[in-house]
Amino acid sequence: MAKAADIAGLDAEMPYAEAAARTIEVRTQEVFEHAEGVLDMQDIERVHDMRVATRRLRAVLEIYAPCFPKAEYRAVLGDVKALADALGARRDPDVQLAAIEAFEGRAQPQDTPGLEAFAARVRDRQRDGNDVLAAALAAAEEHALRDRLAALVDAARQRAEPA
Repeated sequence: MAKAADIAGLDAEMPYAEAAARTIEVRTQEVFEHAEGVLDMQDIERVHDMRVATRRLRAVLEIYAPCFPKAEYRAVLGDVKALADALGARRDPDVQLAAIEAFEGRAQPQDTPGLEAFAARVRDRQRDGNDVLAAALAAAEEHALRDRLAALVDAARQRAEPA
């Protein structure tokens, strides 16, 4: 699992809204860094890393919610949740397939046909999950999720500036 990046300059003395801006900026970058190659079903760790990154982003969005305009915040949070759900639809079969492969090494020969049939069904779910993820990535792009997250960062920074 990818380690969370440190938030440069984050300290207890800074305004809450500036902490929000810095944190959301870094967590957003992490999500989109993991997006490259995430649809490659041979490299399941990319999906895991991106899913963890979306969960971290969602958590800090919720923590810093008072720093953002409500309507924009709710819409962005909904899109981040949808992306996380799509990553889960793909990740769950990945984990199941890994468990089946580990079990096959210890299974009795007579169990092999049943395990192979079960694995085939899970691979179908994995492909379906990949389609769901591809659609969610396209929706995030179409709805300019990254730009909208940047707008939340800007709004928080404006709130942090002295009047």
